[in-house]
Amino acid sequence: MTTPMNRPSRPTIEMPPTRESLPDGSTTAPMISAVIPVYNEEGIITSSVVALREALRELGWSFEILLAENGSSDRTPEHCRQLSEKYDEVGWFSLGQPNYGRALKEGILRARGTYVVCDEIDLGDIDFYRRAVERLVADEAALVVGSKMLPGADDTRPLYRHAATFVYNGLLRLLLRFHGTDTHGMKAFRRESLVGTAGRCVVDRDVFASELVIRAEQERVPVIEIPVRVVEKRAPSIKLFKRVPNVLRNLGQLYLVLRKER
Repeated sequence: MTTPMNRPSRPTIEMPPTRESLPDGSTTAPMISAVIPVYNEEGIITSSVVALREALRELGWSFEILLAENGSSDRTPEHCRQLSEKYDEVGWFSLGQPNYGRALKEGILRARGTYVVCDEIDLGDIDFYRRAVERLVADEAALVVGSKMLPGADDTRPLYRHAATFVYNGLLRLLLRFHGTDTHGMKAFRRESLVGTAGRCVVDRDVFASELVIRAEQERVPVIEIPVRVVEKRAPSIKLFKRVPNVLRNLGQLYLVLRKER
């Protein structure tokens, strides 16, 4: 995995819709699909989606925003429905159970865009969209990973969460031969290059995002990382230490699967 040096900003990207065979049977794809898993986000989902929609419209891109609701116990599904009824660019589906990874995978498989951006409802970093899509359009990579650990990144999360990312990435390198610096958070990729990889992933929950990046690396998909600034709009919806047992379990499962495939 390589990391790009800072480059001068490029002109605004303008691309016509791409015509191709799509999962839903239509023939006109938007340029961008923003896939966003959501769980118990009634407090910020409407403002976040509206802000992202306006920012993407200002960039002049055709786009869709796909909300992947997974098992919320609050009014998040109702907000998703209202947003999809109000804005043509917004769609949603519900898994009916809390599972971030499965929601993200299903969203990727449903996405229609030429380029897919995996976003977080509490981030919505439009600067990442711009920089990542520039590199994808220029064919510098097929997958761009937003790294919180690269030089130049600005991680404003509490120190213990930054440390947890460092430890987790160490486990990925030790167990799964990962060569990058981050797998979670924002990612962007050319759909035709990664949709098959996403379909081959076997774990879900928090570790799906890691498996996607690691499989892409192992399948020799061109991957680059770019530094990002992380400013969350709210505290995590799931406490870090409650996630640890499932993360370790899924890492063990992924280790066995990838070892068998070698």
